[in-house]
Amino acid sequence: NNEKSVPQLLIRDLKFEKSLAKLMFSPDQENHPSKAPVKYGELIVLGYNGSLPNGDRGRRKSRFALFKRPKANGVKPSTVHIACTPQAAKAISNKDQHSISYTLSRAQTVVVEYTHDSNTDMFQIGRSTESPIDFVVTDTVPGSQSNSDTQSVQSTISRFACRIICERNPPFTARIYAAGFDSSKNIFLGEKAAKWKTSDGQMDGLTTNGVLVMHPRNGFTEDSKPGVWREISVCGNVFSLRETRSAQQRGKMVENESNQLQDGSLIDLCGATLLWRTAEGLSRTPTVKHLEALRQEINAARPQCPVGFNTLAFPSMKRKDVVDEKQPWVYLSCGHVHGYHNWGNKEERDGKDRECPMCRSVGPYVPLWLGCEAGFYVDAGPPTHAFSPCGHVCSEKTTAYWSQIPLPHGTHTFHAACPFCAHQLAGEQGYIRLIFQGPLD
Repeated sequence: NNEKSVPQLLIRDLKFEKSLAKLMFSPDQENHPSKAPVKYGELIVLGYNGSLPNGDRGRRKSRFALFKRPKANGVKPSTVHIACTPQAAKAISNKDQHSISYTLSRAQTVVVEYTHDSNTDMFQIGRSTESPIDFVVTDTVPGSQSNSDTQSVQSTISRFACRIICERNPPFTARIYAAGFDSSKNIFLGEKAAKWKTSDGQMDGLTTNGVLVMHPRNGFTEDSKPGVWREISVCGNVFSLRETRSAQQRGKMVENESNQLQDGSLIDLCGATLLWRTAEGLSRTPTVKHLEALRQEINAARPQCPVGFNTLAFPSMKRKDVVDEKQPWVYLSCGHVHGYHNWGNKEERDGKDRECPMCRSVGPYVPLWLGCEAGFYVDAGPPTHAFSPCGHVCSEKTTAYWSQIPLPHGTHTFHAACPFCAHQLAGEQGYIRLIFQGPLD
């Protein structure tokens, strides 16, 4: 009879669990399990391979997720005031109300008041650590291993650089605007800032170093192609670039383009570039787990140094800055992968160039690192290619895509760079196919 009692016990246990569940959950919760918060998307800073050099802390990190807020905090323009003196303008700009002040001359300031918008959420990005800034961004120094490298540089990123406004209802459209509101809820465009009256009588302007945006063509996929860099105004209008970042003369207005962010849009704040990934786009992107599986797969194939015959292995994602003794190294002129060795040094050019023992081609010899920031990958392909000259490894389509993107550099130049460390790319293509030697046994 023992056999019958087991199912009976199970039924009793299930009944007990159900009654316990009823006690634990209010009837409302039982019918509607707590929903995960809606994610609008993520901003990922170019030049960091998964985290900041000294670790992510609070609002200062290498990627920032934008979630639907418990309560809407968006704003939209309402009343326009024309004040004849800066004092009058100050009186109008109430501390409890968002406003944008445009100083036209000593004698005239236009203040545009902004009112609460219950349909949108606002997120602010900039260098300031004051409370209105949601995501604190500092200047990216290519290949820097610690924040101490970055602090000595005079920053060109604005303290209140830009704001992103997301619709709280599907399709959760995100739009970008230059400048952010400060602690007194004000945006202040001084006499020197480029500003103008629009055809419908509104005011608009540009910030000192500007906010540039590039939307890729064909989305952020393996078929992506670079788009055209544009400048976004304080009111979210789109312009062609100025002659230099802070030139007084604005570019031409681009009527048929908008400030709506797309998956893969790049935002440049003059000192740091951010990649916008939509929640939907991220759901199609390889995960860190997938990248870890690819790393283990390469290591399981036991690639060997063709000279020392020792087995090579990519270090774990956590040890991404310390050169390991099993670390693969590559000759960037040909792509042959070796273990570290000391021969083949060429005396010319500071001893940086080495001769590959396999094919005798001469060029830089660098350690290989896996690209750990999954958000930069355009596909889930195997890590077969490396950026030159830094040696960051990822899929072929990902290296091909980033090597075509001209990223703003300084105030008027552009160059392609590795998304994982921000180093300017070198060589004909900016990347190389890796040639591994399998085990001989």
